[in-house]
Amino acid sequence: MQRAYISKLLEIAQRDEKVLHLLADSGTGYDELFQHNFEGRMLNLGIAEENMVGVAAGLAVAGKVPFVYTAGAFLAYRAFEFIRDDVCFQNLNVKIVGMGSGLAWCSLGPSHHTTEDVSVLRAIPNLCILSPATPMQAAKCTELSYEIRGPVYIRLGMNNEPEYYDEDYRLPENGQDILRQGEQIAIFVTGSILEEVMEAAELLMDMGISATVVNVAVIKPFSETILCRLCDSIRMIFTVEEHNILGGLGGIVAEVLSGRENSPRLCRIGLKNEFAIGYANTQKKIRKINGLDAVSIAEKIKEAFYE
Repeated sequence: MQRAYISKLLEIAQRDEKVLHLLADSGTGYDELFQHNFEGRMLNLGIAEENMVGVAAGLAVAGKVPFVYTAGAFLAYRAFEFIRDDVCFQNLNVKIVGMGSGLAWCSLGPSHHTTEDVSVLRAIPNLCILSPATPMQAAKCTELSYEIRGPVYIRLGMNNEPEYYDEDYRLPENGQDILRQGEQIAIFVTGSILEEVMEAAELLMDMGISATVVNVAVIKPFSETILCRLCDSIRMIFTVEEHNILGGLGGIVAEVLSGRENSPRLCRIGLKNEFAIGYANTQKKIRKINGLDAVSIAEKIKEAFYE
């Protein structure tokens, strides 16, 4: 997703000279390409994420369009006050891009995991939250963030996520895609863990459970349309996220269902008010350790479905 993001940002910067790329010693070869193509429009603020967000706020006041890019955990948690007060309270046109959503920093542990960012940030007024699942969707979310006049947070994966969309893909207005149709349950998922859910849906079919899979790219504002429509036709709703279930996608869906009569039963799959355990050299391994791989997800859904 990182390559998709910076490629789209290069394209946007070509069209708009006000676009700037801000880093916190987090750059890659792709960022060096940005600096080469647009000299003076990439700023490395060092390992000082709070200051970087504050600088971005000032640049936005001056009419620039800053894209702030570094590890998601250091933006959502360390720079929270600056995102809230400097950017969102002023409703400034700053784009905050956190790389390494969920357990992507698998070898570095909870200090680098971004597993509470949705919970923390979605309570802030004026902030739009985007959570793409694939490289193509990351590019579309980057374009959407540029089109939005105001604060946006994008959470990006970083470990060669598989693609489920073709070159003609367009992000729906409601920010949600139905990638698989089923008759008995609906699974709402966000972020790069989509690959595990798609595999889990295949396993569930072999178990006799037919699942609709809904990929949610726009976390805030959350569109209720698909969820409410499915409530009238399916038996259970599941949410799957590489995130704490408190305040994340599961919390959002629960809030919607609490306002409806006779809603289907909801089961939330994710980190249950706990930090992820263990370390691994791949994201898939750390997911398995924490019961968030395809097999574990399918087993949890099967168990809940047949209770």
